Amino acid sequence: MPSECAQLIYIDPPFNTGRVQSRGGNTTKRSETGNRVGFKGQLYETIRKTVLSYDDAFEDYWTFLEPRLEEAWRLLNQTGTLYLHLDYREAHYAKVLLDALFGRECFLNEIIWAYDYGGKSKNKWPSKHDTILVYVKDPKKYFFNSDEVDREPYMAPGLVTPEKVAKGKLPTDVWWHTIVSPTGKEKTGYPTQKPLGILRRIIQASSKPGDLVIDFFAGSGSTGAAALELERRVVLMDQNPEAIDVMRARFAAHGLAFNTGKPQLS
Repeated sequence: MPSECAQLIYIDPPFNTGRVQSRGGNTTKRSETGNRVGFKGQLYETIRKTVLSYDDAFEDYWTFLEPRLEEAWRLLNQTGTLYLHLDYREAHYAKVLLDALFGRECFLNEIIWAYDYGGKSKNKWPSKHDTILVYVKDPKKYFFNSDEVDREPYMAPGLVTPEKVAKGKLPTDVWWHTIVSPTGKEKTGYPTQKPLGILRRIIQASSKPGDLVIDFFAGSGSTGAAALELERRVVLMDQNPEAIDVMRARFAAHGLAFNTGKPQLS
């Protein structure tokens, strides 16, 4: 795909859930005399060694994910935005990596998607949120349209004007949104399906009708469904045959078809 062709990239990779082990690792930072060349020709150097406690699959996981994040940087245009959806296991590592790839000045938001559904642990605080890291290609040129985002009701409507109550409030960086109901109409049967409401909000804020949206881990196709609803072009990618089957059935309702060699909807 050509460089700078996409306005918005959403990545919801498989979460890393192996056993915890200890192993040494290196920390890098920008340096005028560094021997590692990063994005935009910036130089980095190793500044210290540390011992981290991490998944036994950590090294393989980032070998798998980092090249895709590099491609996301290449594909985004100057007004474009990346949304990386992870959970507590990898979000902090991803923040460090994306600071290096995009630049710390390109960090826009850490969105917390909070939900309250499913089993709850009794021996710790139950984990009921995901993290979505938001980075822009250029902090001076990025596109963000808060006027188009679905609004939320005020929690204390008596404290604001009737006009504001009618319009609703702009969501903050904490999004309370239920997961896809196992018995709801939206359910496709794909185990990690994300709600249309989450993808709709992302697409409304960071793209315009006709813009290209890309999803590297399309899964159930929620990104595609939201993009089509909002009149965006979309490229969906997934190597899981089950995901392809789910998407094929899902998009048949839109009168669209694609083969597994060219999974592009436009």
